[in-house]
Amino acid sequence: MIKHVGKHGDRKVAIIFREVPGEEHMCLVVYPETMQQSMHDSLMQANESTEGQAATDLGNALMSKRFNDGSSILERIHVEGMMKKVQTEQIIVTPTPTSSVYLNEMNKIINEMAKGEEAVQRLAELDADAGYTGKARRRDDYGRDVGGPGVNVPAPGSLMEQSNKAALAEANTQRAQSAAPIQAPTTGALSDEAIATNMKTQAERMAAEAQSLLAESQRMQAEANAMLGVKATTSATKKRGRPAKAKA
Repeated sequence: MIKHVGKHGDRKVAIIFREVPGEEHMCLVVYPETMQQSMHDSLMQANESTEGQAATDLGNALMSKRFNDGSSILERIHVEGMMKKVQTEQIIVTPTPTSSVYLNEMNKIINEMAKGEEAVQRLAELDADAGYTGKARRRDDYGRDVGGPGVNVPAPGSLMEQSNKAALAEANTQRAQSAAPIQAPTTGALSDEAIATNMKTQAERMAAEAQSLLAESQRMQAEANAMLGVKATTSATKKRGRPAKAKA
């Protein structure tokens, strides 16, 4: 498989640049058959080199390649007018004797692959906590993200994360205790008094847990409002009773 070679009609071409900047529907090619034999051989050797086959555009590799007389291949084919501008839809790329594809179609595939690689790299940066602008995130004293969109997530090891873990562990313990089954005594069935006492204990625990969760909810709501710059609103308390009669 050899890259950067194709046909323009019945003529063989070396594709120097797949696209022309600002004119993506055009490309720059060279017709090797019009070149001197030594120049033709040097161009083909440069294309088949490791640098030539690794390059997305052959022209980039030709910057460091030279003809036998020491002149730069890319500069000379440009100065002597050997490069021709041709529509990409007229070029058929022939990487192997049995396969071919139009250059404009191949360009679309290559460009889409490049965009995919950029997207993968961007996701990797975000996953590595590179930040929403490509820079490291700033966090406050509680480990919360500063300037990031959406909900602020506490950083690992921060005070907020430790507080949240402690609150979650306490809540789980209380739920486990509340959900613990009543153990019947070995002497027989539970009495009504024992059942009622246990139910009362569970109710008290549930009430305490509810109050704790409510207080935590109010604290988080107030903190969120402060972070968003939302001022607390107080509704006017209406006086009970009949309205005062209007004076004549």
